[in-house]
Amino acid sequence: MRLDVSWAKRRWSALVVGSLGMAACALSVLLVSDDPVARPRQQPSGPTEPLLPASAPPNGGTALPRLGLAANLAVLGRSPQRQLAGWASSMSDLLNVPRAALQAYGYATIRLQRERPACRITWTVLAGIGQVESNHGRFNGARLGPDARPTLPIRGLPLDGRPGVKSIPDSDGGRLDGDTVWDRAVGPMQFIPTTWRDWEADADGDGLADPNDLDDAALAAARYLCASGGDLGTEDGWWRGVLTYNESRRYAQDVLDRADRYGRLSRRL
Repeated sequence: MRLDVSWAKRRWSALVVGSLGMAACALSVLLVSDDPVARPRQQPSGPTEPLLPASAPPNGGTALPRLGLAANLAVLGRSPQRQLAGWASSMSDLLNVPRAALQAYGYATIRLQRERPACRITWTVLAGIGQVESNHGRFNGARLGPDARPTLPIRGLPLDGRPGVKSIPDSDGGRLDGDTVWDRAVGPMQFIPTTWRDWEADADGDGLADPNDLDDAALAAARYLCASGGDLGTEDGWWRGVLTYNESRRYAQDVLDRADRYGRLSRRL
């Protein structure tokens, strides 16, 4: 069903204000980011479909807890995401999202609230992307472990120029994706090697930036979305960010639908 666009924008604005009100009391982070931020590169595009007007933005969902984090990862130690265990556990079963995945999305959101507060990213958009890309690291029978790593490698199709797919010859000698002919998307958030090279992050302080680690991939995705979309609390910014992540209009609508569902369900708690 197509909606009146002006009505949809008014509805969007009203819900964004409500979402921000929930988040405003939740985030106080003292972090210094040493991860390089480089110019983004676009993900491979999918088939182009008509854009469906959104009746509502992705709901901000339950507020993230206030974290008293140290000034840098060396002091903070490994796996700061685990400080969100209680928040994640309260929603994991209801949302059918692994606790480690929620911790990764929540922590990445908190980091960006500190690094780029004007972006207004929410954990629900990261969860929407994680579901569409890999079912939160559970694609093809994999399970997401408590360390935020899938038990089986998650690799996309070869980007070999078939219909609806960009042609991207191998750029990393197969180091990340195991393919020495074509690039493939890697890990739970499906980064292609060239994009990971520009946005790689070590979010859990283990000394390794790894796209197979959802902790790292969620933070890289959050930075990429904010750099691409600007203010994700606006309708235009949200669509611009997600469509840069993947140019398929149907993909962006799927992310929107799932993000909105996660937000609405989480508010029942």
